[in-house]
Amino acid sequence: MHYIVGFDYGLKNIGVSIGQQVTGTATEHPPLKAKDGIPDWQQLEAFLKEWKIKEAVIGLPLNMDDSENDMCTRARKFANRIHGRFGIAVHLVDERLSTREAKSEANEAGHKGNYRQNPIDSIAAKLILESWLHSSSQAKF
Repeated sequence: MHYIVGFDYGLKNIGVSIGQQVTGTATEHPPLKAKDGIPDWQQLEAFLKEWKIKEAVIGLPLNMDDSENDMCTRARKFANRIHGRFGIAVHLVDERLSTREAKSEANEAGHKGNYRQNPIDSIAAKLILESWLHSSSQAKF
């Protein structure tokens, strides 16, 4: 089976999900800790090898007016590093409103709103990956 990893890039946490195209669904995994947006590359490599990942989908946090910001630059850099270090195909997808949607989903599941103690980054990663899986335009990075 061909698995795809989804990332919700962040400076302290990077949300992670795994999905596949047959069902078009994704599952949350524990987020990766990051220091100023830099993950433990060895931990990430082990994860990618364990799941035999050949493709990654990374959320691009565009502004509501379609303009880019500093986090877009950082997410693109993260995407370039994933591709360069591990040789996997990388897809960038518009992630606007994914955090709002993730908070809504978490609240419905009983989340108490303490997002620092119980982050929702991997819920956002799942939503980002599923939106890409369902899109008709899956252009490669």
